[in-house]
Amino acid sequence: MYRVAKASEFLAITGASINDIKITKKAIVWPLQKCRVIDVTPVNYTFEVNAMSAEKLPFLLPAVFTIGPRVDDHDSLVKYAKLLSDHSHDSHNVKELVQGVIEGETRVLAASMTMEEIFKGTKDFKKEVFDKVQLELNQFGLLIYNANIKQLVDVRGHEYFSYLGQKTQMEAANQAKVDVAEAKMKGEIGAKERQGLTLQNAAKIDAETKIISTQREGEGKKQEIMVKSQVKIYENQREADVAEANALLATKKAGWAQQAKMAEVEAEKAVAIREAELQKEVERKNALAKTEQLKAEQLSKATVDYEIKVQEANSVLYKKQKESEAVLYERQKAAEAQKVAAEAQLYAAQQAADAELYAKTKEAEGMKALAEAQGFKIRTLLTSLGGNYNALRDYLMIESGLFKDIAKINAEAIQGLQPKISVWSNGEARDGPGAANSAMKEIGSVYGALPPLFQTVHEQTGMLPPAWMGSLPSPGAGKAITNQPEN
Repeated sequence: MYRVAKASEFLAITGASINDIKITKKAIVWPLQKCRVIDVTPVNYTFEVNAMSAEKLPFLLPAVFTIGPRVDDHDSLVKYAKLLSDHSHDSHNVKELVQGVIEGETRVLAASMTMEEIFKGTKDFKKEVFDKVQLELNQFGLLIYNANIKQLVDVRGHEYFSYLGQKTQMEAANQAKVDVAEAKMKGEIGAKERQGLTLQNAAKIDAETKIISTQREGEGKKQEIMVKSQVKIYENQREADVAEANALLATKKAGWAQQAKMAEVEAEKAVAIREAELQKEVERKNALAKTEQLKAEQLSKATVDYEIKVQEANSVLYKKQKESEAVLYERQKAAEAQKVAAEAQLYAAQQAADAELYAKTKEAEGMKALAEAQGFKIRTLLTSLGGNYNALRDYLMIESGLFKDIAKINAEAIQGLQPKISVWSNGEARDGPGAANSAMKEIGSVYGALPPLFQTVHEQTGMLPPAWMGSLPSPGAGKAITNQPEN
């Protein structure tokens, strides 16, 4: 049978005279051969991947992948034909295989990135997912023709993107309010400044006009008074010449001159008073204008400060809420860690207590055994000495080197001093005429030296020799001093 595949299909032939799989567009299918038509049309796979970022924040990643076999590579078509040996290209099993590869690689990649890196670097994240998924799909002969990763979505109960959007929106709104308030403040301040300058300039021009007008009026009056005075003087002079009353004319001249000067002074004072009144009015107008300006500035500043403080308070409240939630979460984790650490410390303390108890038990057993051995030793020595406790005590003192220690301590105590040196002799020489044999001479000399030795030790230390070693003669009555135990 002669078979021909369509434009989007290939023939996969197996059987007699074919080692593996023969991929072709047209062929004659001989007996003992099987032919399967493979559709190579790309298929769209739509799903949502549940992933988690490096901060342990879960999110949904909606994605659409267009995947199909690699038609330009014979080995890839062979792999794809083997994959579809018992399935169609859009079957449920193939979809599960592709979806498993995509979800697995996406989760691994998302776990190595923070949420901020995923959100800001969507393009790089998409490329990483694309490369890693394509690497896994190569073993099935599949090719990703297109991959579209949609906007990240929050998982119910973990509204990270929602809170992030609210935060951005609130920041933009707050910034817009601040900008509007600042522009409004600048407009009101500018308007008030222009009004103030207008009023100041108008008041200044009015004051200057009034001053110039007053000056002109004063000068006119002065000229008029001067002309009148000159006329009067001329008339008086003419009258004095005519009446030939020089004395009366002089008196009248003085009176008229005085009046003229008083008029001049009054005119000058009137001008000065008017100038002072005008200056006072100008200062009052300036003070009113300055007051209005300061009121406008303080009111605008107070309004802006109020709105800014309201926004800052809202921002601080939102920040403190988030900080409180973070502190609560940290404290919960710290409490859990402390609980685990306390359990570990309790177990370590129990083990240490058990070890210490075991060591103390063994130490007590050793001390008990040592005490039993020492008791047995003392009982044996006491039995050997016939129950003589003094002899036992002296033996133990000699065995422990107590006398050596006493002699050493005494020697160290008198070191550097000039101790009393006693030299003694016990009768005649042992090698005289009445001496015993030479075998007993040395023993006799040692025995004869013991009483002076004990006497010297007693004088210098106050110690008495043991009863079994001898006694010292009493200094007064010749009675021997012995170290007898009290009954």
